[in-house]
Amino acid sequence: MKSHLTHLECPRTGEQYDASRLHNLSAAGGPLLARYDLEAAAATLSRESLGERRTDMWRYLEVMPAATEAEIVSLDEGCTPLRAVPRLRQETGLRQLFVKDESANPTGSFKARGLSAAVTAARARGAAKLAIPTAGNAGGALSAYAAAAGLEAHVFMPRDTPAAFRIECQSCGAQVELIDGLINDCGRIVGERKEDNGWFDVSTLKEPYRVEGKKTMGYELAEQFDWNLPDVILYPTGGGTGLIGMWKAFAEMEQLGWIDSKRPRMISVQAAGCAPIVRAFEQGDEQADLWEGAHTVVSGLRVPIAVGDFLMLQALRESGGTGIAISDEEMVAATHRMARNTGIFPAPEGGATLAAVEKLLEQGLVQRDERIVLFNTGSGYKYLEVLDQGGPAAG
Repeated sequence: MKSHLTHLECPRTGEQYDASRLHNLSAAGGPLLARYDLEAAAATLSRESLGERRTDMWRYLEVMPAATEAEIVSLDEGCTPLRAVPRLRQETGLRQLFVKDESANPTGSFKARGLSAAVTAARARGAAKLAIPTAGNAGGALSAYAAAAGLEAHVFMPRDTPAAFRIECQSCGAQVELIDGLINDCGRIVGERKEDNGWFDVSTLKEPYRVEGKKTMGYELAEQFDWNLPDVILYPTGGGTGLIGMWKAFAEMEQLGWIDSKRPRMISVQAAGCAPIVRAFEQGDEQADLWEGAHTVVSGLRVPIAVGDFLMLQALRESGGTGIAISDEEMVAATHRMARNTGIFPAPEGGATLAAVEKLLEQGLVQRDERIVLFNTGSGYKYLEVLDQGGPAAG
């Protein structure tokens, strides 16, 4: 097995870039997306071959950014469970409800996928020092994978990020700097200091490969559903790399001949206090303006502006999906309801998808007999301060 990565491409202009070198944004200021020779990949990568492969996300190596298996920096990320949740189905009245549980990843969230791919690619291309702005989980994942790879990690996070994230990063040997501001302020600092310090910036969609790790969620869903994609996917959206990645995966799988042209309706779930994608979608905009005064107790959703906004909005519209904003109170309450009815202890971002699907059901935007997937993107254990304020014992 080997990768069939051919080049990187700017989705704004179509300009191509050499995939063997380190890159951040394109000359047009857009994210770069990895492209593959899918015809060549199909010679060894088939649906039938998957049963004999490794049981992590790198099982799709031909369409991943490691040239060979020897380059991979892995902690056994991916291949997370798709849970049928019968009691939650009964409570909601949704007959084919599933939870894709990303808390089973090695660093407790879906960010493990993206940072495994990003660290793998960066190390192979000569990077020795990596820097990231984070709302929490991405910093923890970078710290873990940098530790596994023997690279330096420099993590910038808002000062009020839950302590579990800071401790995780520091325990893995990362240099952590707390910032008075939001994740976009952290990103600005990384941008200002990276050149002088020799850091490679692995911010969301400011390097090409985190999206490649996240796209494996789409490959896994197709495989877990026996190559028939669900009708609806609800995805908690901050930077939106997973939503963009899954949409990319569906297109690749169709070209590989694994699935047909049917696509799920993609639903972006955001916090009411920070919902730039929902607002842009509702206004018919092609890009999302900065959300001023962003506030939510759910740090993973406190992303007031996203590099990949136009790609998210394209996926929502092309799929016939939508965006929906959920209040902090609704998110926390739904998080506990999901836990009580599934045994999964979700991050509040995961709880947000439960609150969202019930609202969409009331609005007639999802139907009771549709096959629906809620993404729980992380573990509730990292949000104990937040969830302690709204749990059953607190009334």
